[in-house]
Amino acid sequence: MPTINHEIYIEAPVEVCFDLARNVDVHTETTGKTKERAVAGVTSGLMEKGDSVTWEAIHLGVKQKLTGKIIEMEKPHSFTDAMVKGAFHSFTHMHEFIGKGSGTVMKDRFVYRSPLGVLGKIADKLFLEKYMTRFITERAIELKRIAERD
Repeated sequence: MPTINHEIYIEAPVEVCFDLARNVDVHTETTGKTKERAVAGVTSGLMEKGDSVTWEAIHLGVKQKLTGKIIEMEKPHSFTDAMVKGAFHSFTHMHEFIGKGSGTVMKDRFVYRSPLGVLGKIADKLFLEKYMTRFITERAIELKRIAERD
């Protein structure tokens, strides 16, 4: 299963970064390129352990829906969301927040399994892993921009 790891330093407190990362409204703001919007479950504000949200977005030119659920949370240091329903066979996205100096190191670990068996593995190598890496990286950069702006 492909695993994407990303790390970014944000000049803001851990609590601020943690809350921004689990805020549905901020998620929408940080994913403008894919036109993500929450259409079911928690559609605004902060998500808590056990909460789910259904996102509608355009990925790879296709309008899709994906439902994710917060399955673990240790405030304000980490939370994990997992796909409940969507285009992937499965995925788990771990978010970690570590204080460093006057700021925070935000770590993302995205582990996924593509659908369609061998065809999915080929798609991973051809484009999907690169696409998902770029998506996670760009979202983190936008979250950093928001955190440091505030």
